[in-house]
Order: sequence, then C-alpha cells, then structure tokens
Amino acid sequence: MPGENLTREEARERAALLSVDGYEVALDLRSAVGDGDGDGGGETRTFRSVTTIRFRCNEPGAASFADLIAPNVTSVTLNGKDLDPGEVFDGSRILLEDLAAENELTVDARCAYSRTGEGMHRFVDPEDDEVYLYTQYEPADARRVFANFEQPDLKAPYRFEVQAPEGWTVWSNGAGELAEGVWRFAETKPISTYITCVVAGPYHYVTDSYERTFEDGTKLEIPLGALCRKGLSPYFDADDVFLVTKQGLDFFHDHFDYPYPFGKYDQAFVPEYNLGAMENPGLVTFREEYIFRGKVTQASYEARANVVLHEMAHMWFGDLVTMEWWDDLWLKESFADFMGTFANVGATRFTDAWITFANRRKAWAYRADQLPSTHPVTADIRDLQDAKLNFDGITYAKGASVLKQLVAYVGEDAFLEGARRYFKRNAYGNTRLGDLLSVLAETSGRDMTAWAHSWLQTAGVNSLTPQVLLDAEGRVAELAVVQEAPEAYPEERPHRIAVGLYRRTPEGALTRYARVETDVEGPRTVVADLAGAEAPELVLVNDDDLTYCKIRFDETSLATLRGHLGALTDPLARALCWSALWNMTRDALLPARDFVDLVLRFGGRESDIGVLQMLHTWAHSALVHYADPAWRATGGELLAEGALRELRAARAGSEHQLAWARFFATAASAEADLALLKDLLDGAETIEGLEVDQELRWSFLEPLAAHGVADESVLAAELARDDTASGKRHQVRCLAARPSQAVKAQAWAQLVEGDSLSNALVEATIAGFDQPSQRELTAPYAEKYFAAIARLWQERSIQIGMDVVRGLFPSFQDRQETLDATDAWLTAHADAAPALRRLVLEARDDLARSLRGQTCDAAAARA
Repeated sequence: MPGENLTREEARERAALLSVDGYEVALDLRSAVGDGDGDGGGETRTFRSVTTIRFRCNEPGAASFADLIAPNVTSVTLNGKDLDPGEVFDGSRILLEDLAAENELTVDARCAYSRTGEGMHRFVDPEDDEVYLYTQYEPADARRVFANFEQPDLKAPYRFEVQAPEGWTVWSNGAGELAEGVWRFAETKPISTYITCVVAGPYHYVTDSYERTFEDGTKLEIPLGALCRKGLSPYFDADDVFLVTKQGLDFFHDHFDYPYPFGKYDQAFVPEYNLGAMENPGLVTFREEYIFRGKVTQASYEARANVVLHEMAHMWFGDLVTMEWWDDLWLKESFADFMGTFANVGATRFTDAWITFANRRKAWAYRADQLPSTHPVTADIRDLQDAKLNFDGITYAKGASVLKQLVAYVGEDAFLEGARRYFKRNAYGNTRLGDLLSVLAETSGRDMTAWAHSWLQTAGVNSLTPQVLLDAEGRVAELAVVQEAPEAYPEERPHRIAVGLYRRTPEGALTRYARVETDVEGPRTVVADLAGAEAPELVLVNDDDLTYCKIRFDETSLATLRGHLGALTDPLARALCWSALWNMTRDALLPARDFVDLVLRFGGRESDIGVLQMLHTWAHSALVHYADPAWRATGGELLAEGALRELRAARAGSEHQLAWARFFATAASAEADLALLKDLLDGAETIEGLEVDQELRWSFLEPLAAHGVADESVLAAELARDDTASGKRHQVRCLAARPSQAVKAQAWAQLVEGDSLSNALVEATIAGFDQPSQRELTAPYAEKYFAAIARLWQERSIQIGMDVVRGLFPSFQDRQETLDATDAWLTAHADAAPALRRLVLEARDDLARSLRGQTCDAAAARA
C-alpha cells in the first residue's frame, strides 16, 4: 500500500464503492497524565482507541481499506471475523477484503499523542504542570485518533465516548454527559471525519446562551461555551467573544434562512495550535493567541472577530454542505473568508473591516497569485499533500476577493438567495463547483459559465492602469483603463470596477469629486461617462475595491501620491493606494527606499490602525528584502528615527503609540536605540502613556537579544518573571536570536538533527534563528539547508516539514549564489515529493523577487 498519502483517484474509487452509516468511537485518555504511556512502557505515549464503523458496500465481495495511523493495532474484527493485524494493517491502512453488502468493522488500537499539533495534541503547561488535550484533523489527521474512511465525501453521524483523568472535563461536537466515569456525547449529524473533535483537560469554561425566535414562531436556543487554559483565564474576555458570537448568529440567520443545525456552540482556545482556527461543528477550536495577555490595538480585536465569524460561516459553508474532494476547498474557505468580513461589517462594531480586507487579506492573495505555485481558485488537488499546501492565499483571500467581485457582478440579493438554495438542496451532502454555479445562475439570471472560467478556473492577477487624455481646456477628453495579464497566465478577465477621480481642495485635502462604475473587458476599456470631467490629480481604478486586481497609476497620479498621500481623506482609498504602492515595490517598479520614505512621511497620519500596522510590516520587509544592501544601514537608521519620532508624538496611551513602540523595537539596531529599549524595560526611562506590559517586554527583548545586549541570564530572569507557556515560547525565540555561532549551531541541531521540540517551539526557534541583521552568521547554513531538506521531508510530519522547509530557507542570503544553489537542488531533486518542490520553488521565487527589487533600488540611487 502507498502509505499515508491518499490520492484523489483512490478516494473516488472508495466513495463509489462504500457508504457509511455511522461511527462509534471510544477513547481512553487516562494515560495523558502521569509517567509512562499507559500501555506497558515504550517511548511513545499512547491512548486506547476503539472504533466501530457500520458501512455498506455496493459490490459485495470487493476489497477496500480503512485509514489509521497508529503505533499498534490490538485487534481488527470485520463482520464478526477476527483479522490478523499484522497482515491487514501496514501502519496507515487496514485492508478490508471480501466485503458484504452491510458491514461492521471494529478496530482496537493504541494511538499516539502528538506534539506537532496533528491528531490528538498533548500539551503540558509549564506554569502548573497541568495537561491539556485537543484534536486537529484537517485535512486528514482524524486517522491518528480513530480508524475511519478519511475523505470529506464519506460523511456519517458519530457517537463519541471518552474516559478521562478524574477532575477533567471533556468536550466533543455533541452535548456530553459524565456517567460512571465515562463522558458520552450525543450523536452528531452526518459530518466529515476532519471536523470531528475532542477537547479534554482542566480547562477554564464559561457559558452563555443564544436565543432566536423566527418569523414562523419557532424558537431556537443554542448553548454557548468558551474555554481556555486555566493560566489564561485572568486575560479571557469571554464576554466579547460571546458578543461577537451572538451578533454573528443573528447575521447568518437573517441572511441564510437556515437555522444553525449543530446544537451547542462551544469555542475552545487551545495551546500550540497550528492554524488560526478550525470549524468543528459544535466545538470550534482557535489558537490561544487570540486571548490577549497584554494591550493590543483594535486591529487585533477586529481580527479575532473576523476569525470567529469566518468559522461560524463554515457551519453552513463546509460543515452542512461540504466539498466532495479538496479540489473544491474554495467552496468552504473562500466563502468563509468573504463572509467573515461581510458579517464583521454588517453585524459588529468593526464596520471598517473591508479596509483591512483590502489592505491585509488581498496582500496575501496577490503574493500567492504571483508565485510559480499559483493555481486557479478551483485547484487540481492530486493527493493529501497537495491538499495540505492548498490552504493558501489563493483558496482563502483570492477566492474571497473573487466572491466580492461576484456580489458586485450579480447583486447582493441574488448572491444570498443562491446561498440559501444551495444550503437547502445540499444539506448534509457534498458538492462540486457546478452545484453552486447552477443556483447562482437561477437567482441572478446570468450565465455563470464564462464568469467561472475567468475567475475560478484560471490563475494569475491582472493589472489595471488608467490612461488620461486632456483636452485644450484641461478637462478629460478620454479616460481608459488598460488591462494587462502576466505572460504565464494571459487571461484578461471581466472586471466590475469603480473609477474614482480625486483632486485637492483649497484646504489641501485630497478628495473624490467623480466616480463611475463600469465593466472592464479586454485590453483597453474607455470610461465614457468620465469624459468632460475636471482634470484629476489622482485616478484610482478599482475605487471601493470591487474587483481583484493590481492597481497601477499614471504618472500624474503617482506624483500626487508621492507628494500628498497623507492628504487622501477616504481611509479605504488610502489603503488601496498603499497596497498598490507596496505591489509596485514587490514588482521592482518602485524603489524600496521610496516606499520607506513614503511610510516615514505619511505613516504618522494614517488613522486606520490596521493599515498602520501593515505599513510597519511592509516597511521592514522593504528594507530587509528589497533595498540595495549598500543602503540597508542608512534605511534602518531612518526607520528607527522615524519610529521613535512618531512614538514620542503619538497620543499618550493610544493604540497608535503602542503600534509605533512595537515598530521601533523592530527597527532598533543603533546603540542609543537599544539603550532606550533597555531603559524602558528597566524603568529607567518612561514615555508618557506607554505601559510596558509583559508582551511588550518580550517585544523589546528580542532585538536586545539579537544584537547581543540581552544575554542568557537576562532571558532566564524574564522567564522567571513570566513562567508561562507564552513566556517559554518568547524565551526560546529570544535565545535562538542571539548573535553567536554556538547559539545558531544549537538551534540548527534542535530543528534539523533532533525531533524533541513541539510544534510551537519549532516555530519559535525558527523565528529566532534567522535574523536579517545576522546574514554573515547564518551564511554557512545555506549549504546545510539544501543537504538536509529531502531527509527532513521523509522523517517529519508534514506540518513540521512545512514549517522547517519554509522557515529555514536562506532568504537572507540574498545573492545570486543562493539562487543558483536553489536551482541546483531543484534540478537534482526532480523526483522529490511535489509538495516539497513546491515549497522550495516558492522560496526561490521570493528570493528572485528580492534580487530584482535590490537592483531597482540600486538603480534609483545612481539616477
């Protein structure tokens, strides 16, 4: 058998052969606490998992297989006959031969607790030595916890029962009760394996309830719960989580006309989580970093609300109606990404969430869509490794952007009515692209075939540039929009856009005085309705962010932004201009030093805190990746000076002050700047209104560690001050950041030679290891990287493999020799796993883009 990597064809064959009536899963998790593994010793800590599956086969006598990844299988019984585990189980699959029309399979196994965030993750809290468990399965890790048919289109109801250590609480998808030492949970609706869930441990748990009376008089009551580790309970603002949850449930009930179908609604914030969150029906899991231990800006609360609503949208898009195979992953992720922002704007206090979407989410999509691994929104997913890597900016943010364009194309009412019909027709079933397109064609009256081909079945991002001709009187004689497509993906798409014309007022504000919505098709579209308008100082194509494209500027508009970007009064228009300027920097059309200059001149006037924090990220990236290496030191000094100036000028206690403080720490490298950070930590100096809480202390300590100012003893003392799981992650990152050959060698050995770190500590070590200020120190590891990654990919779980291959790529060794070494590895490893090659190809593309940007920046210095 071919091991863990299920292919699409195997899944199709199995789905054609089998249908599943139900699962009964019994887990004994008492081995999670104490010494040993509970099964007589051994290095791997395991738990008992007993699964009974009732399923039908439409070709009696045929053979198939069940999925299970486990260290040991005690027994396998098929239709009352005991099978020899040594003969039928190969470590990832259980061979099932001579199937009957109706079958019952029982598998008794020892499954392994995980330290990688995959399957049943076991976390020991260093603060109090308490053990916390949770499961995470997407796309195919339920088989690490119980035997199953691990593919999304073999849905079934589940009954879970769990034995846990005394004093623990256990949660699953359905409501649970503890009786005679066993937690038993209500049977679920038919759902896919990857959204089943178990959370167990001494979690802090808060409850509430949601009630709704519908127009027909029926009432719906949903028990609400929210949980986190006990150590985080002092920081847990469950009331705000419940507020957004209730607002979201109201919003989706209003718009979907389909009551929430999964009973209770628990939300668990869990440690060492690989994802942002996961939409398990009735028990959504989130990374615990959404519980804020220190002061954060409103952008963080908005982001959390967006994730809460994103996962809630999945209850319909993904859980109730599920894609047949991972090709159509967009049928849940693109919709949830769009709906998260749609609901945030429509139901919560975060009414400017579309600005964040335009500035942050689309930046993710634009980057992904220009990589060599770009793909259509509906992707070609050959196997589970492909699926794992396709949780990317295309599937999420580009798909959501396309749906925003679709709403503009067919109208909001038609779009939502299509969603309502889609739910009712396909409830508890599986769908493909055509199922959605057919209902949208019904509700909109439009032929969706051409739209779907252009937007869902082709890759690449178009660029839209205005062309303005003025008449003798200085008015617009003709305004056209030129569309360009990349050579590799020459599709010119239909775009519904708004074109905005802007001029400065006598008071100096840059405001819009004309706006026209139009359809852009083909290489050049004339916007006839703008003829005769006053000459614009700025033309903003895709005003209001209706479509998915890269915005370009004519010469006059670019000159206006260089001189007056801060005068642009509309926050969404300003965010779109910043995004366009960043794309130009990445495309080597705008020198990195010019982008840094724009941020230094106008960033302090940015009112939207989320945009400001994104500008900080981009400015840092411009400096360390795209700036001429000869200018980096100068640019770093300018960024640090500007950040400190804005920090001191910001209103005391404001979120802008906090954002500039964090950015100053990122930029600090000069002796005086590092001394200031140290004084702020020690209390020798203060800035009015700036509270240096524990999280900000760690933000200040990382640059101090990276520049050799904070040594191991300082970091140990800080850990003693913050002896928590969060503190440990911060300390590990700072320890790996120290500028020492011995430190780098130790970190490399832990990541590459050993396998003792949990997923969270792998992430922290990687973050500390590769510092842009330590290029010479980490240069020897470029060759070691290419020598190690093939072996790593074979030996580690796919999650850890992805983290290490991405995180340790020598991106700061930004010279032609590194690019050549990457190409040599790709040539020599043509037969490597496609997922591994994809990761290396993506990193190569980023490196090549950096070198082009540096060439552009150097040319600007010579001009």
